[in-house]
Amino acid sequence: MKKFAIPPFLGACFLPTLALAADGESKLNGADIAYMAIATLLVLIMTPALAFFYGGLVRRKNTINTIMMSMVCLAIFTVQWFVYGYSLSFGPDVGGIIGNLDWAFFKHVGMAANPDYSETIPHILFAMFRMAFAILTPAIVSGGIVERTRFPAYCLFILLWGTLVYDPMCHMVWGVGGFIRDMGALDYAGGTVIHVTSGFSALTAAILIGKRKGYGFLSLRPHNIPYVCLGGSFLWLGWFGFNSGAGLMSNDVMAQALANTGIASCTAGLVWIIIEQIAHKKMTALGLMTGILTGLVGITPGAGFVDASAAFIIGLTTPCLCYFFVSEVKAKFGYDDSLDAFGCHGMGGVWGALMTGVFCTKTINDAGADGLLYGNPAQMIPQITGIVTGIIVAVVMTTLIIKVLGCFMKVRASASEEAQGLDLIDHGERAYNKL
Repeated sequence: MKKFAIPPFLGACFLPTLALAADGESKLNGADIAYMAIATLLVLIMTPALAFFYGGLVRRKNTINTIMMSMVCLAIFTVQWFVYGYSLSFGPDVGGIIGNLDWAFFKHVGMAANPDYSETIPHILFAMFRMAFAILTPAIVSGGIVERTRFPAYCLFILLWGTLVYDPMCHMVWGVGGFIRDMGALDYAGGTVIHVTSGFSALTAAILIGKRKGYGFLSLRPHNIPYVCLGGSFLWLGWFGFNSGAGLMSNDVMAQALANTGIASCTAGLVWIIIEQIAHKKMTALGLMTGILTGLVGITPGAGFVDASAAFIIGLTTPCLCYFFVSEVKAKFGYDDSLDAFGCHGMGGVWGALMTGVFCTKTINDAGADGLLYGNPAQMIPQITGIVTGIIVAVVMTTLIIKVLGCFMKVRASASEEAQGLDLIDHGERAYNKL
């Protein structure tokens, strides 16, 4: 094992691990452990960041409710992941679709590595990193249904959604034995697992729950753009851990994923405000943050499989597609995807997964594949299979969950409750004191 200097204040943490590795008893690596711990914290930051990003986009009377829709995911899905979610997602395979319950309550999930997923970090650290993904994903869905969904129903909805949509998709794409993984589909950090499923579920839920009162003729403009910029900035920061940590190692692929994340996101932000300038003669702060977000979504599935030039192209093209769906398709069909979760995450995730199949190359990552551009058009088959599977699972299960919940509880706020605002109705709180 190659020797390297460790700062004294880190020595106590890493030397026991390195000693084990030197004796040949373990392959745990101090650098990988440190980086994955940091990446886990960065991804966890993304959920409260999304809360403020979404919170600034709604009207004042729904600020707390919208923030809570993201923040409550931290509590619900930490418990769900520990009790059974992790085992269903990554546990021993059942039919290529779901894991069994052998790892429920983190049984067999300890300090030793699980070589099926990583030989260099403890199994429990891998589980915690993946938990941060599971927390964030259902929070994205809330962007399609804010300002008219009752909070108790939402809590049950996302719990069921995480169990019936996220956990199976996670296993199929990332879990050992998952059929989409075994087909050779590449999804480095969650283009299909996270963005396609959450985006299409948001659209489905928005249609089933119905439009906000006054949609189309009342002003539903964002009330706090600084919140949007604050939340978006921390989302951007956290996304570097989100993408670069997905390889589970502190190595050259991690560095490439880090670079790709920055190139794609900033390129996309620039493209979005240029489109705004051409279309509306103004460049907005909201447009810049939205553009950055679409670039992050687009690069997510290919972050560790494509080179910097591909990241630049993804950054150029993803905001164009997302802008078209946000500004044209949404207006054409009249659905009320409140905060454009479908337009940005759903379509951005689809495009990113497709572009991964086009631009992926083994020169970047030996664990990946050569894509369409490198003489392997067959790579598009598993990519498209993953996308179609994610859409079907998201739409069918979201419809089923909402229909069942509607049989015994109130999912949609009444007209009078919407008028008062869900901050008071569901939480008894106000975001701002009256002046």
